[in-house]
Amino acid sequence: MSLVAILHRRFAHLVRELAKFGSVGAIAFVITIVIGNGLHTGMGVGPLTSNAVATIIATTFSYLANRYWTFRHRDRTGLGREYVLFFALNGVGLVITELFIGFSHYVLGLDGAVFYNIALIIGTGVATLFRFWSYKKWVFLPASAPSVDPASGLPEAPAGPGAHRAGGRHARAPRAARPLDARTAEDYAEL
Repeated sequence: MSLVAILHRRFAHLVRELAKFGSVGAIAFVITIVIGNGLHTGMGVGPLTSNAVATIIATTFSYLANRYWTFRHRDRTGLGREYVLFFALNGVGLVITELFIGFSHYVLGLDGAVFYNIALIIGTGVATLFRFWSYKKWVFLPASAPSVDPASGLPEAPAGPGAHRAGGRHARAPRAARPLDARTAEDYAEL
């Protein structure tokens, strides 16, 4: 098997997730741009407030699209838990973007729609890197992750084979290590 084929098998799931995440992000970004510019340049609302309102609306869309499309193959650990974490992590992403917009507008004194949009694009790019990493780490858990106790939000002790997991799925016993060329698509979905 060629190196390219091995790399493709190893990272195909990640490429699919990134493509879906990017598509959702692009639509959410359009929502942010349209609403943010409408508020800031069309209605005279301040740049930080405009971006915050637009981001909250885009985040709601983004959560639903990522949960039910991008990361639908991952375990569900409770809508409330995911939604709160998703919005908290988007809050961090919002702060990252607001820093770029605030620095451009208030520190550098760059006024106007062009500078607002440049700062928004750069800030959103940096925040997107953080969001992708944090969603995979804390919000949309892999199918092999331990279930989460709804009361505490902390992972429960690993369940044995056949035990029920969050989302109604059965826990799987750990797999023995296999050579790279003998792994199945299911093995890669769990990585």
